[in-house]
Amino acid sequence: MKKNYIRYLSIFLPVTVLIFLAFNFGTNFWLQNNLAGYIKKNSNYKVAYNDLKVDLVTGDISASAISIENKKNSNPNVIGLQGHIDSLSISRLGIYDAVFNKVINSSQLVLVRPNLKITLAKPVDEKTGKKRNPVVFENLTIKGGNISIFKHTQQKYFSVKNLDLNVENIQMTEESVERKLPVVFDKYDIQGQNLFFRPDNVYAITAKHITTEAGKMSVKNFALIPLLSFRNFTKYHPKDKNLYDFKTAEMNFSDIEVNENKISLTNAHFENPELNIRTTSAKPNKKKKDFDLVINLEDVLFKNAKVSVLKPDGTPKFSAGNVTLNINKFLMNRETSTESLPFEYANFDIAAQHLNFVSDTENINIENFSFNPKNADLKNIALKPVISAENKTKLALNIKQIQLKIKELKLIENKLKVDVQKVLLNSVQGNISAAKKNGAKKANFSGLQFPLTVKNFEIRNSNISIENEKSPVVLKSLNGYVQNIQMDAETVKNPFPFKTGKYALTTRNFQYTTEFYNITASLLKLNKDVLQVSNFAAKPRLTRAQFIRRIPTEKDLYDVKVSQISMNGDWDFLSERKFLNASQVTLNQMNANIFRSKLPKDDLSEKPLYSKLLRSIKFPMYIQNLDVKNSVLEYEEDTKKSDGPGKLTFGNFNMNVKNLNSAKMKGKPTFVPINISCRFMNASPMNVKWSFDTANLNDAFSISGNIADLPASRVNPFIEPYLKIQATGLISDLIFNFKGTQRGIYGSLKMLHQNLKIGVLKESGEKDKLLSAVANIFVKTNSGNYPESVEVEEVLRDKSKSFFNLFWRGIEQGLKKTLLGKNAPKTEKSIKNTMDNTKTALEQNKKDLQQTKSEVKEKVENITTKPEEKKAPKKRGFFEKIFKKKSGD
Repeated sequence: MKKNYIRYLSIFLPVTVLIFLAFNFGTNFWLQNNLAGYIKKNSNYKVAYNDLKVDLVTGDISASAISIENKKNSNPNVIGLQGHIDSLSISRLGIYDAVFNKVINSSQLVLVRPNLKITLAKPVDEKTGKKRNPVVFENLTIKGGNISIFKHTQQKYFSVKNLDLNVENIQMTEESVERKLPVVFDKYDIQGQNLFFRPDNVYAITAKHITTEAGKMSVKNFALIPLLSFRNFTKYHPKDKNLYDFKTAEMNFSDIEVNENKISLTNAHFENPELNIRTTSAKPNKKKKDFDLVINLEDVLFKNAKVSVLKPDGTPKFSAGNVTLNINKFLMNRETSTESLPFEYANFDIAAQHLNFVSDTENINIENFSFNPKNADLKNIALKPVISAENKTKLALNIKQIQLKIKELKLIENKLKVDVQKVLLNSVQGNISAAKKNGAKKANFSGLQFPLTVKNFEIRNSNISIENEKSPVVLKSLNGYVQNIQMDAETVKNPFPFKTGKYALTTRNFQYTTEFYNITASLLKLNKDVLQVSNFAAKPRLTRAQFIRRIPTEKDLYDVKVSQISMNGDWDFLSERKFLNASQVTLNQMNANIFRSKLPKDDLSEKPLYSKLLRSIKFPMYIQNLDVKNSVLEYEEDTKKSDGPGKLTFGNFNMNVKNLNSAKMKGKPTFVPINISCRFMNASPMNVKWSFDTANLNDAFSISGNIADLPASRVNPFIEPYLKIQATGLISDLIFNFKGTQRGIYGSLKMLHQNLKIGVLKESGEKDKLLSAVANIFVKTNSGNYPESVEVEEVLRDKSKSFFNLFWRGIEQGLKKTLLGKNAPKTEKSIKNTMDNTKTALEQNKKDLQQTKSEVKEKVENITTKPEEKKAPKKRGFFEKIFKKKSGD
């Protein structure tokens, strides 16, 4: 039985092999002679070849001298093929799957010198169409190929010349084409020329040469080219924001991986790239299309790049040259694409030259620029305004260097997070024109993640002019720093949106201009607890005549110089909680001139007393000790009747003020004592004690003092110009002691004087002896050795006048009572009447004398012209009789 089994098997196996060989030979013979006709009859293609071999066992197929073309009126739903192939080799083709499942699956496809035009099938409707089967090759090899791929619309999609390609595990499906990743593969080796790829109707990608070596790919003359003019781009794509144009001389990268929707590259280097962007006026869509790709770039380097961005009107918006950009671990995916910065990175480093950026208000040029996550360095920056609108801040600056040391700088939920260790501005030169307040928009900080912090801000060797509507400021040789700057949700509510720690500022040749004054200082030093000003001056910009014409009502004109100003203490004028708490303020060698003209209209607004004026300061202020030393104070005043201004001088002026306050600082005294010593009219010692309490709402005050050894002639410069009188004699001592409130002033005055007389002046300035004698009849010339004090009854205050007007009126009443007696008002009236009567009599005598002169002159003329004529006797007048007697009648 066993022998029969072996015998049958020995017969069956050879027969089976023979039948298989015969079938294989017959199949090859049939395919060799009939495959082309079968394909032509049962497909959309015409195929011809010289030799064809098929191994049904291994699935290997080889053919040579193959030509293929589409039939006329071929089906657009089937891929179109046209061209020829020198040889084709397929290994391990799944024949069963290809015949029965229509799935092409092979381990190897080799095409030698293919010259093909491929037309992609019409895309399937996602809702109703059936998905086409994939084409899968484990390995694809193309040698010396020229391939062109067109869309079903005959629009060119892809082409390459002299292609040598070896790709492992490649897969191509319709979905991959629609995702604009036409192939998916693991490893590759490629060389080719004149690459062209058109992903859509807007752009084309070209490359002159592609090659790989040792796992690295090199692409030369790569370009992303816009296919539309800017005009047509805005016409057919009105919602797109930017039109791009990119090219690079050489692009190198290694370890490329294209898998599903992921692109990974390592060491991607771009040589001499150029990027041009043309922006449109389109507003970006709030709802962005999902970004389905994952782009992972391990190391990206752009070397010697150029960037240009144009506005919609074609004018420059941004440009940069010689840009070197290095990004590590670049990642862009669906999650990152939703952020304002649509990618993530581990590190970056940017260096560039000749940057230019044009904003809505400024043209900014930067000669050198470097930036990484920890540092930024900008050199030779120039800012130039491009507008003249007054409601915008304009910068015209040249900056030698800007440096930043960065702790954290990133976007969090579309807001910029800023934490900077140091900002340095070196040599800022130029001017800043501030926007008009009524037209300036409120700053918007919605794009910032709070808190924003700057540990240390420093400015060096700068000269800046700040121009606003009326008060420009010039800061020369400016050096300074500010520490611990912070902006948060609370600080942005303030006019100055930051809070700060320690700071220091030094500037020379400081200038500040107001409507009426040029304010200067040779040196200004300021920090959190010390202020020092050298050679301060507030000089009028107008002459006195110009000032008088300019002001609508009476106003003082100041001319002030101070050799040295210093202040020690603590203060904050920038935050919402402003305060001033100074231990010492000193003004040394002040020379102040105050001029007031009575020509303009009276200013009838209320002039508050100093206690009320200090209370009106809106923030807590306290100065423990204020000293004015070695100074000169001058006051000049003119009226419509005066011949030039009258002048009072207080030489060697020294003043000490304690507890100067606004009655708003908790725990500080509000009583203000003031001590003044000076040389009145540069001649007589004068001492004043003055005090008030800022917390007293009745504005009570006291003021007392004396003037000693005053030659009366010293006050002539003040009284001569508009009172037309002179004084002589000596005031040995003038003592006053007054108290008062906002209602008025009262107190006592005592004057010790000798040989005090007044002289009334003529219009020519000469002394009128007669009127002077009449006036001195009423004046008490000598007080005696022990004069009594006179009481100054309450002098009611005119609220439209200053405190010093009230004080002078108290002095005036005391002087009148001293010189004219207790009934001074009646005596003053009598003096006035007597003076007026005397003036009237003198004027009448002048008229009579003038008439007499005229009559005498007429008589002399008559005698001279008619000496022989006898006149009829007539009655003679009084003057005629005198004249005849003198003539010898």
